[in-house]
Amino acid sequence: MAHRVGVATSALRYYEELGLLPAPVRVSGQRRYQESAVELVGIILLLRDVGFSLAEQKALMGSGDLDLDEWRRLAQRKLAELDEQIAKAQTAREAIQHALRCPHDDFTLCPNFARIMAARLAGRPLEEAHTH
Repeated sequence: MAHRVGVATSALRYYEELGLLPAPVRVSGQRRYQESAVELVGIILLLRDVGFSLAEQKALMGSGDLDLDEWRRLAQRKLAELDEQIAKAQTAREAIQHALRCPHDDFTLCPNFARIMAARLAGRPLEEAHTH
């Protein structure tokens, strides 16, 4: 199974411990998963790839039945988190681009750098400190 789905056997055991995968039968000490476990691992990997933690996945899948209201609630929250991450990454990107365009050979001598650094030291987030 691990080879088939491209994850380590330890990951499969961990998914079992979390309740994301049903406990497999054992044959000569080896775990033998049902065919449906392949799809479950696919769901686990897809949810991970779009940003859901294993704890969030357990909330979604732990009972074995997908609660659509819970799914929508978690999905909306995840979208808000992703929007925040995107905004932060965009601000960071703009700050780096600004530093690369800066006419000062030493960017620490740039007045804009000094202003942003002072704002950060005053506790303002980069999104506020780095205004155009």
